[in-house]
Amino acid sequence: MQRLGFIHDMMDVKVLILFVASRSSYPMTIQELYELCYVDDGVSYFDVCTAVPEMVSSGHLKQVEQEKYQITDKGREDGALTADSIAFTVKQKAEISVARFNRQLKRSSFVKTQVLPRDNGDISVIMTLDDEMGNLMTLELMAPDQRQAVRLSRMFEKKAELLYTLTMNELLNAEEELDD
Repeated sequence: MQRLGFIHDMMDVKVLILFVASRSSYPMTIQELYELCYVDDGVSYFDVCTAVPEMVSSGHLKQVEQEKYQITDKGREDGALTADSIAFTVKQKAEISVARFNRQLKRSSFVKTQVLPRDNGDISVIMTLDDEMGNLMTLELMAPDQRQAVRLSRMFEKKAELLYTLTMNELLNAEEELDD
């Protein structure tokens, strides 16, 4: 049966992996590599699972953390030479996927939450928002149970910037009202 899409054989899969890995700012798991490469119907999870160990053996990728992989200098050089063989539409979709991946990981490095039990049985949720220069906001809230603590944590991770903006606006507007 003929494969659909622009990816037809293992070499095409490896070229696409090099293309994706060269644009990623962070090490990736095989699952993340697959998700970023799945911009063409010709790529399967099993192809990526087969290609990654072969690419580690050939020196194009290296394992940098537990189950995470990153492109090597050799992989970057060979990827630059072979990138023209990837169909334009596949390249575009892959670049968009990698850009989204990079943004999500960068944001997650700036938004942190921690759920800690207190001595009295309540639970503290410590939430921080940072930027490149340092900490912007640290907020600690008490939650009566684990379920609410986890919910606070998840919602802060989704809405940290909004909460920061609302807090700053409210406090700065209140200051202007006091000056009047």
